[in-house]
Amino acid sequence: MNKRVATITLNPAYDLVGLTGNIKIGEVNRIQTAGLYPAGKGINVAKILRTLGIDVTVGGFLGKENQTSFQKTFAELGMTNHFQIVEGRTRINVKLTEQNGLVTDFNFSGFTVSKEEWQHFAENSLTWLRAFNMVCVSGSLPVGVELDDFTDWMQRLREVCMCVVFDSSREAFTAGIKAQPWMVKPNQHELELWIGRPLPTQEDIISAAHQLRTEGISHVIVSLGAEGAILVNSTGSWLARPPHCEIVSTVGAGDAMVGGLIYGLMMGQPCEHTLRLATAISAMTVSQSNVGNIDRQQLAQLMTKVELISLKNQSPKN
Repeated sequence: MNKRVATITLNPAYDLVGLTGNIKIGEVNRIQTAGLYPAGKGINVAKILRTLGIDVTVGGFLGKENQTSFQKTFAELGMTNHFQIVEGRTRINVKLTEQNGLVTDFNFSGFTVSKEEWQHFAENSLTWLRAFNMVCVSGSLPVGVELDDFTDWMQRLREVCMCVVFDSSREAFTAGIKAQPWMVKPNQHELELWIGRPLPTQEDIISAAHQLRTEGISHVIVSLGAEGAILVNSTGSWLARPPHCEIVSTVGAGDAMVGGLIYGLMMGQPCEHTLRLATAISAMTVSQSNVGNIDRQQLAQLMTKVELISLKNQSPKN
């Protein structure tokens, strides 16, 4: 059976990625430009899946004034394009990685989506999304999209596709999980914001993940940066620790993990294998300035170096 995935990026961006020493506030900082890439969380997920051989369709909104590089990227990567064009410009996000690996984001404003444009997207997307095995909704909401309207769309999406993967933050995250998506991937900070308290220990994180599951969510994966990720579902809980990698940029590492998770689950792989694969893909991504370049041989080597721990018995599986 041909596995089909759609990714939805409602608020994409051009990512301007740069490398620098320690940022000095109020002074001139010399930046080494790593690249300017058409991006956005769902688009990054789609890049990973296409590299792994999955048929991917992309959708969301694009600003009319600077859409060209996005359209070119979709065509070059062989993605079916269902993006809706709106007036204005797609935003630019500046992402600066310091020598210590710390990333500072400067996210500029972009287009505004009108009520009519949202209603057209909602009705049109639910028509074509029903044909997919899995739908990934990622990223923030553009100006003009109301939280209640987003929740309503997510609930209707859940009715036409059982496997909805959701990755967002803050108010959009809270609005989206009301629709009981199949899988969510907050990072630790996003999970802390949702639950309303710090989560300093591994036990705290697992407890909060289980609380998310009581919202009707089957799989919760919490990304922990350099410490790896924790996956919690009905069959168990696991911690995956990535191997050491030279960090070029952490931009898109979480999106790469989502792509790996989707791939493993669609292929029917066990949770342990899927988490190991996703962690290795994320580790490979941080050693690059752009998302989506996967060397299969290197990936296989990285997978063997991922430390996988069952949190039920605390025993490593290598």
